[in-house]
Amino acid sequence: GGFVPFLRNGLVSFLLPVFRGSPLGVSPLSSPLRLPQLLYEEWARYGVFYKYQPIDLIRKYFGEKIGLYFAWLGVYTQMLIPASVVGIIVFLYGCATVDENIPSMEMCDQRHNITMCPLCDKTCSYWKMSSACATARASHLFDNPATVFFSVFMALWAATFMEHWKRKQMRLNYLWDLTGFEEEEVSGFGPLHAPPSLHVPCPCPCPPRRTRRPSAKSTPSPLQIAVTFAIVLGVIIYRISTAAALAMNSSPSVRSNIRVTVTATAVVINLVVIILLDEVYGCIARWLTKIEVPKTEKSFEERLIFKAFLLKFVNSYTPIFYVAFFKGRFVGRPGDYVYIFRSFRMEECAPGGCLMELCIQLSIIMLGKQLIQNNLFEIGIPKMKKLIRHLKLKRQSPPEYEEHVKRKQRYEVDYNLEPFAGLTPEYMEMIIQFGFVTLFVASFPLAPLFALLNNIIEIRLDAKKFITELRRPVAVRAKDIGIWYNILRGVGKLAVIINAFVISFTSDFIPRLVYLYMYSQNGTMHGFVNHTLSSFNVSDFQNGTAPNDPLDLGYEVQICRYKDYREPPWSEHKYDISKDFWAVLAARLAFVIVFQNLVMFMSDFVDWVIPDIPKDISQQIHKEKVLMVELFMREEQGKLQLLDTWMEKERKKDEPSNNHSPRAGPDSLSGGPAPDHAYQGGVL
Repeated sequence: GGFVPFLRNGLVSFLLPVFRGSPLGVSPLSSPLRLPQLLYEEWARYGVFYKYQPIDLIRKYFGEKIGLYFAWLGVYTQMLIPASVVGIIVFLYGCATVDENIPSMEMCDQRHNITMCPLCDKTCSYWKMSSACATARASHLFDNPATVFFSVFMALWAATFMEHWKRKQMRLNYLWDLTGFEEEEVSGFGPLHAPPSLHVPCPCPCPPRRTRRPSAKSTPSPLQIAVTFAIVLGVIIYRISTAAALAMNSSPSVRSNIRVTVTATAVVINLVVIILLDEVYGCIARWLTKIEVPKTEKSFEERLIFKAFLLKFVNSYTPIFYVAFFKGRFVGRPGDYVYIFRSFRMEECAPGGCLMELCIQLSIIMLGKQLIQNNLFEIGIPKMKKLIRHLKLKRQSPPEYEEHVKRKQRYEVDYNLEPFAGLTPEYMEMIIQFGFVTLFVASFPLAPLFALLNNIIEIRLDAKKFITELRRPVAVRAKDIGIWYNILRGVGKLAVIINAFVISFTSDFIPRLVYLYMYSQNGTMHGFVNHTLSSFNVSDFQNGTAPNDPLDLGYEVQICRYKDYREPPWSEHKYDISKDFWAVLAARLAFVIVFQNLVMFMSDFVDWVIPDIPKDISQQIHKEKVLMVELFMREEQGKLQLLDTWMEKERKKDEPSNNHSPRAGPDSLSGGPAPDHAYQGGVL
């Protein structure tokens, strides 16, 4: 790939000065002082967010490794555009059909007069299902038939994105002349923390080599993961206790907004804990990797990335996994609830399901991490460090400081910038965002839109940070993004499984289908809400768990309802799991199997259909190989012709000597006249 990059760089070198108004004699590509200014004007300003990134100039100034990161970030952001459009369409479909949704209309209809069982012991009283009308209507915005289509679309989108990036990466490898490049294993993390060339044999017996700690090999310690689960358990207890405390409030408005208040405050607590633990887990991952004593820099980087990703993955998604798959699953039933520490009753989902709460949890954590951790920290922390260094230097020599600043050389100014800490934090925040976009997209179709808006700012923010806030890193050659590609593929495969379980077990999509095709009397969804509710006789409450104010609604309650599939109190096997539960469970498991295998097959089909190498690049590589073979053959033929010519000359030189040698006679061989008997013998 020599001629095409040469021609392209030549045209860029000639045309860019004309467009920028600079003289042709000073090329921005040939002037190291002009290139940073050009990158700042055309790349690192927020006003040029609509322009494509100058990837070739980034690679020329920062090296291939950083150039590949920004190229990958650009491809990812570009691919978010169709995902955002489809997500908006799905959300608008939910908004357009919310008034036609029969289950939410039945929940909002006060004429049904459905009395629900208390949400907590003693302090909570009976409540009307119609009070959850707003939650039910909001749930339909994200829990509708279009959600299944969007989940399938996002799985195929992830596969297409990976294939598109492979093609883009191959094109860049060709243009940057990296097709035959192989990374060298640089040793520098041995027992003495020096390359092997610096290890000279000592005359005395060397100390024994430090052995690795087997407990820290490959995976992080379970202690850090246990800390995350303990924090989630603490937040659960906070939610339960806060809900019970708010239920004792005398204000009707406070009691009617218990779920919203508890959910919002708990999510904010989770967000703060996630942000704090992310920083702690990053240090723990580096410490665990160092005590393993990897042999090479590449091995060190891969192990560090794997540990940091595993810890931050658990930290970021554990609260979401709890709401999606555990909340409301193990609560028991009225009269036989499940308790934590014998005093805290497990939480229940809202009558409309836990999908709306999952949407709130996902949106707040995702947006909070992007606004606080990714943007505010990236802007604020470097500026604070820069200000602290400025104040320290000014305090050391106040009178001469201003004059010293004026006399500073450019390299001195650059040295005072923040040192480059690697691309791991940049990749990590994008991979975690990719998880939010794909793993739970069935509950939040607007996630790709918010990711797109964030990345448009993120690209320019990272560009400005690399140009103005960080020291210029040492250029490193690389032909791919390394282990991050395997992590992306793993997240994409996991997203198919998680979305299948979210649709099947978290949303009401499967129960609605089962009711529509098995239990509906007229082929509509009328009666679905009543079908999903079981009955409970209030006389069966355990001692000390009945409401303190049973007449809070203004009438005496004898039968209350709760969401479950159980036998009624007048049945012979009262409160046992009914056959409807097993029918719905079988349908849910069948949907998971069918959905997972179908989407996996479609994703693999996309991988197979889309070639990894663009056709024009493969043809060009093939032509270059043919030209190389022809050149090699011509060289070999030339060598063979030279050899034949030389051998022909040598043969011609040898022919005269061979022709004169018989005429010389024996005198020439013996050096004198031959004896007479020799001639006589010859005659005889």
